[in-house]
Amino acid sequence: MSFYTPENYQMVESVGFALNKARNLLTAEMDAALKELDAKAQHIGIMMALSRGMLATPAGLARHLGVDSGLMTRMLDRLEARGWLTRSRDSADRRVVNLQLTDAGRAAATRIAEIAPDVLNARLHGFSAEEFDQLSRLLRKFLND
Repeated sequence: MSFYTPENYQMVESVGFALNKARNLLTAEMDAALKELDAKAQHIGIMMALSRGMLATPAGLARHLGVDSGLMTRMLDRLEARGWLTRSRDSADRRVVNLQLTDAGRAAATRIAEIAPDVLNARLHGFSAEEFDQLSRLLRKFLND
């Protein structure tokens, strides 16, 4: 089924526009909340994946987060400069770079895990539990098709 045609397409009424606007809004709110840590919303996925042992390589993180390798390298450079992570070559395959949070990085990840839910919950304050479940389900469906 086609929902959009050249005749009915209105950019500001499109799903893409709404998703992009929602992303920008959440990013701005998250950046403001993370200012005390000198962190950005774009760092959350990296920090949470590393702190929870989900992924440990730049390539794996880039795939998981849906960003290109150049952006991933720049973000990792920033986090390494802050002293939040270290990079090391894999002993079995020198082409592979392994990432590990430092003590400061683990502390920052813990703090991020405390701040991020507050930001998201504030944005979702007017939603019922059913609406939240429906939004989550529809977004997963949108992303998986």
